[in-house]
Amino acid sequence: MNFDDIKRIYFIGIGGIGMSALARYFKKHGADVHGYDRSESDLTRALAAEGMHIHYDDDVKFISAAGRIDLVVFTPAVPKDHKELNWFLERGYPVKKRAEVLGIISRAKRCVAIAGTHGKTTTSTMTAHLLRACGVDATAFVGGISLNLGSNFVEGASDWVVVEADEYDRSFLHLHPEVAVLNSLDPDHLDIYGTPEAVVESYKQFIRQIKPGGKLIYRHGLPLDDVAAELVASGRHVFTFGIEEGYYEAYNVHVADGQMAFGLKTSIVDWSDLRLNYPGLHNVLNATAAIAATLVAGGFTPELPVALADFKGVKRRFETIFKNEKTVYVDDYAHHPAELEAVIAAAKMLYPTRKVTGIFQPHLYTRTRDFAEGFAAALDGLDECILLDIYPARELPIPGVTSAMIAGLMKNKNVTLTSKADLLNALKTKNLEVLMTMGAGDIDTMIEPIKSLVSHR
Repeated sequence: MNFDDIKRIYFIGIGGIGMSALARYFKKHGADVHGYDRSESDLTRALAAEGMHIHYDDDVKFISAAGRIDLVVFTPAVPKDHKELNWFLERGYPVKKRAEVLGIISRAKRCVAIAGTHGKTTTSTMTAHLLRACGVDATAFVGGISLNLGSNFVEGASDWVVVEADEYDRSFLHLHPEVAVLNSLDPDHLDIYGTPEAVVESYKQFIRQIKPGGKLIYRHGLPLDDVAAELVASGRHVFTFGIEEGYYEAYNVHVADGQMAFGLKTSIVDWSDLRLNYPGLHNVLNATAAIAATLVAGGFTPELPVALADFKGVKRRFETIFKNEKTVYVDDYAHHPAELEAVIAAAKMLYPTRKVTGIFQPHLYTRTRDFAEGFAAALDGLDECILLDIYPARELPIPGVTSAMIAGLMKNKNVTLTSKADLLNALKTKNLEVLMTMGAGDIDTMIEPIKSLVSHR
């Protein structure tokens, strides 16, 4: 299918972060964009303001109103009984998954694909920013709203494209990158994969799809030596990165003037004082990976330190919502135990003398069931924890799987269980020095009410 011939396109789940980036791509290329999402959001309102036609009821009447459709794109998060999706399938329309469409678009370009259980969005957004600041005008499809770009999609004039390689539903197997970055291999989406071993095998399959002569950049210590040896034997190139280890080696990591400060060296370059406005060791790792990807894709080195210091971050990735002398309020998308552990450690690193209160909304019953002990251990790092009800997303309840299951496994008993509706009342009674909201559900709808509460105390 030649995407240049598409005049009218229909997205089912258009409000998703990956779907909306594709919608923006087709809109920029002249297509008339229509789409469904189950609820209105800041992102769908932004798409509508950009001229896209969006509705929020699963009703086939909107299809006829759209006119002749050349392509239908859907996300695997859409339920199988979705009326509009089944209407298109029953009538033989060209229907493709989001990942397949992204794979086709990126195949015609030199692709940098950022993969891993954690850090994909920050690393891909940072890579796109660094490349563009360092002389490579890259296109980017990223999994968050870049505060530098003001969007999750930007089109560049070069033949390079940066994409976030999503492991959910094995989506990243549609990609054949020239450069692949792999940050982490922690198990997730076990409802899809079944076992942690199956997760690792899928990542290895993704790595084997690197184009001839291409490059793999992976975190030092990941169990990938076997597939790395395969790549080298086939003429591809392999680099590792890490803190005090790896070919791309970050060193002397510390906090200075409210920033992460560190050095980075290879056999060719050595920067002794890089600065990053994103706290935490995990973000130093993300930055090291992004720098490596930028360098192997031909970014100019003299501009890089300034570009890194100018990285403003991503919405909902350790995003400081409010700050005064009394209270700091930070929001983060963390929804896996390892992500919670990293973001809590970052807060403790940046604010070592302050009490840290975290509000966590678990995402999915299956993830809560599979990782309850990990969630409890990560949340034990907080001084005080507030647990909201599980956000079900695409799932039905599982008997016995609740937020109380996590609370019961925690060693820290300074835990409050509450509903989203009662959250503000619960917060009114607490001493809030550093407050964090964490989760991938609809906890983001509470950001503005919480900001209003803490700013008027």
